[in-house]
Amino acid sequence: MNTNLVTAQKLAKQFLAGLKKHFPDAGCSLRFCSPLELLVATILSAQCTDIQVNKVTPKLFATYRTAKEFADASIHDLEEIIRTTGFYHNKAKNIQGSCREIAERFNGNVPDSMEELTLLPGVGRKTANVVLGNGFGRNDGFVVDTHVFRLAHRMGLAAGGTPEKVEQELMSVFPQNDWTFLSHALILHGRSDCKARKPNCEQCPFKKFCPKINV
Repeated sequence: MNTNLVTAQKLAKQFLAGLKKHFPDAGCSLRFCSPLELLVATILSAQCTDIQVNKVTPKLFATYRTAKEFADASIHDLEEIIRTTGFYHNKAKNIQGSCREIAERFNGNVPDSMEELTLLPGVGRKTANVVLGNGFGRNDGFVVDTHVFRLAHRMGLAAGGTPEKVEQELMSVFPQNDWTFLSHALILHGRSDCKARKPNCEQCPFKKFCPKINV
């Protein structure tokens, strides 16, 4: 077996135990009541904080309740509601395009497979993983955002140069049942201690075994 893989698997076991201890309630910070709301909120979260998205979605979800209502909405009205999330022209286009597909091809229901979700406009693998893991309780993949990508390398869990490669590496060293939890826990750790510019290694609960690569 690959020596690097064995090392990563050993580290993964230690990090998993530690993350469960220090972030036991880690979960999705986007507020939603259905897979459709989660899909829309995740599209809005691109290059925007979850806090800002959560300020916008109450009015948005009160105005448009179904995929068909989003699809039939005035694009101008939709843009005005989501304007503060940034890149609102493109986001409105993707939301409306995805909802049109959901209404016409999937009987108004958000599909629950990676293959079908990634057919929707503006929905890539990361967004699909968020929806599958948090909206349907399915651990089909590992969400790799900028925090997870950075931490995976720093912690010695992955070496890939793209989110897709890092995702495959993380999936190979962590139990599948924990993939959704881990993406949230790693994000919390990245925000609290393992920050991009000034990681707080002295106060880090994992300092005894973390390899601190490139720190």
